[in-house]
Amino acid sequence: MKPDISGAPDGPFRQVFANGVTAAEGEVCGGRKTGHWRHYFKDGSLQAEGEYRDDAPDGPWIWNRADGGRLQEGTFVEGKQSGLWRRWHAGGALMDEGLYEAGRRVGVWRSFGPGGEPRAEKRYRASPQE
Repeated sequence: MKPDISGAPDGPFRQVFANGVTAAEGEVCGGRKTGHWRHYFKDGSLQAEGEYRDDAPDGPWIWNRADGGRLQEGTFVEGKQSGLWRRWHAGGALMDEGLYEAGRRVGVWRSFGPGGEPRAEKRYRASPQE
């Protein structure tokens, strides 16, 4: 559930699911998400957490699966994916990893099978002109 902060006053913000469990919590300033935010599954377990700046993700973010395992992690700069990103299979083995630059995949991305075995490597250019 994406937090609906329209009309929210400045300060701490909390949105709940119909069952009363917290869906999202963080800070609002000037009608925009800011600071540290947490998003939850309907059972109350942590789905994702990270930083917002001026309503855009900014800084490290971590996403979890409903069973508590890690889904993915990475960093945003001004709302765009940047730096190292990783995703994991449901069993916990690394699925893939690689770099983002201004929201685009760059460099070598490696993918792995559910048992951790290497599957593939793909090279991405930083810009269409390369």
